[in-house]
Amino acid sequence: MSAKFFLDTNILVYTFDEENPEKRERARALVSEALAESSGAISYQVIQEFLNAALRKFSKPLTAGDAERYLTVVLEPLCTVFAGVELYHQAIDIAERWKYSFYDSLVIASALQAGCTVLYSEDLQHGQKIGDLRILNPFVESPQS
Repeated sequence: MSAKFFLDTNILVYTFDEENPEKRERARALVSEALAESSGAISYQVIQEFLNAALRKFSKPLTAGDAERYLTVVLEPLCTVFAGVELYHQAIDIAERWKYSFYDSLVIASALQAGCTVLYSEDLQHGQKIGDLRILNPFVESPQS
């Protein structure tokens, strides 16, 4: 079994991106691995951000029924981190120390709380290490660098 990893919202969004087939396939492979091997995690925040994008911002928004199915089949099984005071304190500390936005810091804090060793995100600093967590952009040529 591979190491536990966290998926940022942008990875889930790319699973529906018809304009970037390479990114779509890589994102779908990560989600499939996360579900098949129980090796991936997301947080309540990722669910909220994804559903907002899927229902309102996609070039072809999901129907309510399709969003419900995706929530049940993909998002719920992956969600292991929920809002809590400790998470907010950790996010504030991360934002102060590493100068990420509060919402990005919440994603990082959630990945740490989930016990992940990798956070896949296109939006954060590729290769940065925060504690035992390494941030990787899965769309760069050598994601394990």
